[in-house]
Amino acid sequence: MNSPIVDKQITDEACQWQIMHGVAIKNADGTARHCPYSLAPMTMKRHVFDHLMNVTPLLTKLISQVSEDHAFLQSSLRSMANADPFFGRLLKMHAQIHGTEHAPIMAERKPLLLMRTDYMDDRQQGAKVIEFNGIAAGMGPFGQRANELHDYMRRQWPDTYNAWVESPTAVPADNACLDQLAHGIAIAAQEIRAHFGGEGQRTFLMVVQKNEDNVYDQHLLEVALQQRGVRTVRRTFDQLATQLSTGENQRLILKDIGAIDVVYLRAGYQYSDYFAPELCEEECCETLSQTRVFIEQHHVAVNATVGQQLATSKTMQMLLTMMTARDLTRWALSEEEALRVKSVLADMLPVSAQTLEWFKSDADKHAWVLKNQGEGGGHCVFGDDIANKLASLKPEDYDAWALMQRLYPHERERPTIAVRNGEQTLVDDLVSEIGLFTAYFNGAPVTEYNGYAGYLVRSKPARENEGGIHSGKGILDSITLIE
Repeated sequence: MNSPIVDKQITDEACQWQIMHGVAIKNADGTARHCPYSLAPMTMKRHVFDHLMNVTPLLTKLISQVSEDHAFLQSSLRSMANADPFFGRLLKMHAQIHGTEHAPIMAERKPLLLMRTDYMDDRQQGAKVIEFNGIAAGMGPFGQRANELHDYMRRQWPDTYNAWVESPTAVPADNACLDQLAHGIAIAAQEIRAHFGGEGQRTFLMVVQKNEDNVYDQHLLEVALQQRGVRTVRRTFDQLATQLSTGENQRLILKDIGAIDVVYLRAGYQYSDYFAPELCEEECCETLSQTRVFIEQHHVAVNATVGQQLATSKTMQMLLTMMTARDLTRWALSEEEALRVKSVLADMLPVSAQTLEWFKSDADKHAWVLKNQGEGGGHCVFGDDIANKLASLKPEDYDAWALMQRLYPHERERPTIAVRNGEQTLVDDLVSEIGLFTAYFNGAPVTEYNGYAGYLVRSKPARENEGGIHSGKGILDSITLIE
């Protein structure tokens, strides 16, 4: 075993602080392990952070409007849905909920958009969007806890903290992500409850995956809601298939619980969440996907709606990126706001026969990333592997993929200690991905910061492609600001 870089008692106590404060991942045997973390925070120029805080609510405003433009979603995503079976099902579900362009249906659900917009600060072009996360946009509670962990390190071991922080004079960026998300959900629950007369306890339903290992991040949010007087319950789609019913005036009712005010999906972004082999279905995943349709046919706040999931797809990101600023004004943006939105959208290209030919002959292979529609880690292709993947695609698969400008963020100016499974590693090329959360309900912001609701930072060695906490080499981090 390598010798510790700093006193191991310090990192051991920091790991224990994490477990005590719920910053943990559940193991298969029911025990827990701390989340990997950086010993000290990253540094960011204040004007860059302020720019992201100002532009992110505009992106949320745009996505909120697009997600409710049902005819546009159906027409613009049809080719992608034909190429991607899962999104084909989502588009079919969307049509069940909202009808078609010629026969629209007024859906009962009220959209609650809790979105995380992920950025990297490119060395040449500045901060650019990596992706929009509209469904199961998690780890906001961990983002706030990472900020609190670094504050604990600074107060408890100032010499060690100052030895590893990039700039000892930098100021921590406040992060109340857990509190702001809980506030937004509680506001939505209150409005739904008031619609039905305001009696009884507000109730929040979290839809989760079977054998979920990211339970602590979820439970932190639940505890914050409970402290605001909101009752919380957890169910899988499998359970909900037999436990939901319709009450008076399209009230959503959960068996043994009663009326539901908010449905929050931490599942539903992949086919396996709807797979129920014990039902012996003729058509795979039909029953549980219909459960999601059933939810949206009721007067309840929903995050994420099927429309929100479609509006935050990689293909929609590409389509919005390829539009002019004037094009974007159709969704309630001024031209000045649309120009600010355009400034953070990285170049994207559709995959076609012409793209394949260009990529094979002229493209810089390391200037692009190839992405499909998948959520989470493991869905991107980099460098020389892109040409091989493109060559393996059939023409009918092209519309499920998109090329995106690869971002090369600033590496941290001094080495950092990453702590994973209690062990220290010196990282000399750490780069960061910054996710800003926003909260909108029924088309309007529900936090005092124009919808901004805190941030999550995940850092990784620059040489690593996958930066997820679960699926990659990512570590939790936080931000300090310099002028």
